[in-house]
Amino acid sequence: MTTAAQLENLHHKTQDFISSPRKMLVNGQWTTSASGKTFDTLDPSTGGVIVQVAEGDKEDIDRAVSAARAAFEDGPWPSMNPTARERCMHKLADLMEENADILAELEALDNGKNVAIARAVDIQVAIDYIRYMAGWPTKIMGNILPLSVPYAPDAKFLGYTLKEPVGVVGQIIPWNFPTLMCAWKLGVALASGCTTVLKPAEETPLTALYIGELVCQAGFPDGVVNIIPGYGHTAGAALTTHKQVDKIAFTGSTEVGKIIVKAAADTMKNVSMELGGKSPAIILPDADLDIAIPGAASAIFFNQGQVCCAGSRLFVPDSLYDQVIEGLAEAANAMKIGPGLNPDNMVNPLVSQIQYDRVMGYIDSGRAEGADIVAGGKRRGDKGYFIEPTILGNTNRDMKVVREEIFGPVVCVQRYNDVDDIAKLANDTIYGLGASIWTKDVSNIINIVPKIRAGTVWVNCHNILDVAMPFGGYKQSGFGKDMGKEALDSYLETKSVCIMA
Repeated sequence: MTTAAQLENLHHKTQDFISSPRKMLVNGQWTTSASGKTFDTLDPSTGGVIVQVAEGDKEDIDRAVSAARAAFEDGPWPSMNPTARERCMHKLADLMEENADILAELEALDNGKNVAIARAVDIQVAIDYIRYMAGWPTKIMGNILPLSVPYAPDAKFLGYTLKEPVGVVGQIIPWNFPTLMCAWKLGVALASGCTTVLKPAEETPLTALYIGELVCQAGFPDGVVNIIPGYGHTAGAALTTHKQVDKIAFTGSTEVGKIIVKAAADTMKNVSMELGGKSPAIILPDADLDIAIPGAASAIFFNQGQVCCAGSRLFVPDSLYDQVIEGLAEAANAMKIGPGLNPDNMVNPLVSQIQYDRVMGYIDSGRAEGADIVAGGKRRGDKGYFIEPTILGNTNRDMKVVREEIFGPVVCVQRYNDVDDIAKLANDTIYGLGASIWTKDVSNIINIVPKIRAGTVWVNCHNILDVAMPFGGYKQSGFGKDMGKEALDSYLETKSVCIMA
């Protein structure tokens, strides 16, 4: 578990950041909540308090939205030319890189994840994404339209389109990749010229607040970025229903996403949703098992399975079932479990007691419905939220663990016999976020990939993301895209202009 020595070994900037209560960012100023309330953010490896954080509520959301609205309409942000906006974003990325070790330590403390992986993956990809999006302000453009107006044949017209920012954006991010999700949301909003009110998850507010400090240092005008920590049913609900918010961007569970969509409908907000998943990982009969078995293990156990596109449904040919199960169990049992501040620990705590109870409940449900507990299935240690990497064998589509998103280190392994049925089996879910196929035969890729109803299909890999590659789901996994140029689409309005000569 996390020790005093480990905490003492943190970078002095990290120690300073958690040495006093953290405030919220409104209109370029760090302020306490209007109510004076705070909440504790906890270390998942011990359950102990890291630091107190200002608890935002409706009044704080009102202040932040007012600041964002003023910055969008009357401040220097609307008139800032694209290259100036680009320079601010590059400065933010540079500051994030300079402070990458601090961000990684805060991520490991607040979320529980492996500090080395946080530094190499979460923080680095977040930096890369801000830099990628910084290239877009000078490239957002409309089109010249060749107009032919049949009822005015003698008149001359010039038609063109403008791409304009949607306005004030409310952004609500989850706890599983706090820094990365913060970058995904802020990067596209800033590139498109929007202003934002960002609500980090109440479980993991620290890295967003630290990035807020870097935003202030980077030279963004006051009010362009506002960060309000708080709870979903108070701060999140106030943001979703606020009449002066033009768009809501949400990443989180499908259940909460549905609530947000309904709440946003009253004001007809632009809404983008990146929601849950129950992604299939499909091992085909010809797969190279030396690649497929560790790949399938990584697909589910990376980040303790707290990944929306985790390969949580593993389909294995009956002829390979015993070999795959044996290899998967060997991989699971070899993973060292412990706090994320120790980079040797590859399986870290779940984010909270609530999430721990949820995942253990699913494991108990799988056991009760007849699944084989091939590996794991138990708590590790007597404090913190550690669950062993768990393999549920001989599962089927009627089991709750197969139908519902668990969001933990639990994989459900299903047998199949006919490759011709595999797309139908993979698509047998309300979700459609990701999928992976493991094969050496190109014809399998060509034939199966188009049949999979998912926003991303990986071949001989899983959970590979790139800043230029759009990410988002089908079906109840949401709508709209993060990353890539497609992310800009839901942050921009198209205005048509018609001029008669």
